[in-house]
Amino acid sequence: MLNKSFYSLIIFISLISCKSEYKFVLKTPKKIQVNKSLTISLSEKNDKKIDSVQFFIDSKKLKTENSSLTIPISKYKLGKHTISALVFYENKTKKVEKPVYFMADSAPVLYTCKIINTYPHDPKAYTQGLEYHDGYLYESTGRKGSSSIRKVEIKTGKVLQQVDLDKKYFGEGMTIFNNKIYQLTWQSGVGFIYDLATFKKLGSFNYKKSREGWGLTHNKTRLIKSDGTENIWFLNPDTLAEESYIEAYTNTQKVEELNELEYINGKIYANRWQLNSLIIIDPTSGKVDGVANLNSLKTEIEHEQVIDNVDEVLNGIAYDKEHDRLFVTGKLWSKLYEIQLIKK
Repeated sequence: MLNKSFYSLIIFISLISCKSEYKFVLKTPKKIQVNKSLTISLSEKNDKKIDSVQFFIDSKKLKTENSSLTIPISKYKLGKHTISALVFYENKTKKVEKPVYFMADSAPVLYTCKIINTYPHDPKAYTQGLEYHDGYLYESTGRKGSSSIRKVEIKTGKVLQQVDLDKKYFGEGMTIFNNKIYQLTWQSGVGFIYDLATFKKLGSFNYKKSREGWGLTHNKTRLIKSDGTENIWFLNPDTLAEESYIEAYTNTQKVEELNELEYINGKIYANRWQLNSLIIIDPTSGKVDGVANLNSLKTEIEHEQVIDNVDEVLNGIAYDKEHDRLFVTGKLWSKLYEIQLIKK
């Protein structure tokens, strides 16, 4: 009898406890285009009294007068944000959080391409990075045991200068900045710095916030790095620390596996791994402004050689600003293409 009364008391206390527990519901859309206004609201599931609510986006306090709020979001970067509500009730506080994804305000412009010129390219070059500088192409190649940086004559494809990486490294993207060559490695978390003229190694740097080393370019003030996700990182040119990043999004989804990068006329151009395309990205917001379908280049190279569709894919973007020439190639491709993008 005693045991029965004891368990009845426990059940009674539990029921009282459940009834008195506050259950907050934070409402916000899962994703929203940035040309629309974002509405946030908080309620208590059983309509219990709430003293006040304070809303935040990514820890930034928003002006709040009641338990709901509608704000414009056009000035926010695209990608994942955290909406949080700090709730005040019964002399207590509780924080409730929910993710929301900010999408581009419009669909990307679609392009095809026209081949202007075709040049020889070393079919043994596993192209990871490509850049035009003073009339020559500079190229970073990958794979352990065959990774290098090289200076290449455009018209002949002849390698004029080359330095190989240690066999333990898998070379990735590269860029030329302030008369130095910066080169990434894939999964080693380290990059190398070389003198542009002599290819002498000057030092190294580490990246910790970004997952891996994929593509590299610059905007004359900061280095710009991809890591195989939708994130594009901006590195301090002096310390090479990853200071900030953007996320690449269309009006409907994120764009992942961004690879080789090139900064062209204020936009970031990116290859996507295993896809024959160029993605044109706004460097401030992360909006995907354009997508160029380059499948015609894959068809063209297949007239020259048999390629592995998984590995020997389009990769490599270089731009000659003075003559407005855009060059692309692929991993182990025997041709370099000068192309013109054409709006569909």
